[in-house]
Amino acid sequence: MTAPNITRQGWIAYAIAAGAVVLDQLSKLWILHGLDLPSRGTVALPGPLDLTMVWNRGMSFGLLSGHAEWGRWLLTGFSAVVVVGLAVWARKATKPFLAVGLGLIIGGAIGNNLIDRILYGAVADFIDVRDLYFPWIFNVADAAISVGVGFLLLDSFLSGEQKLVHPTE
Repeated sequence: MTAPNITRQGWIAYAIAAGAVVLDQLSKLWILHGLDLPSRGTVALPGPLDLTMVWNRGMSFGLLSGHAEWGRWLLTGFSAVVVVGLAVWARKATKPFLAVGLGLIIGGAIGNNLIDRILYGAVADFIDVRDLYFPWIFNVADAAISVGVGFLLLDSFLSGEQKLVHPTE
């Protein structure tokens, strides 16, 4: 059996994914067990950041939250398929922004949608920046996914593959 052919950028994507999972899960362990935020509800911090415990049983914006058990496993299975697909894509990555973006999205999906849903049946959200007029409470994995999507968009804009052709050419 031969070793898989993974590019250097692919390995970077996998390392970033692992780092995102570790940061996400360590932050949740601290929030759930160190700070015991579930029993405290909210911890007001100076400035625009508060810590507020919310269990998200659905997907984005609470979609499927009314279908707790089957929705949980549907989302877990869908996330597993997405993670595998992105991991296969990352194997062949050759550009740094693409590798960073894929790594962050993979790590965020593993942290939120696989580990949390399997362990807790829901995603632990706790970062509350409502004072900045952002109404949703999120976590490190959500941030990783959002920033990862930004890197994928940046990569697509900076890529030379999308060349505009003048109509007279």
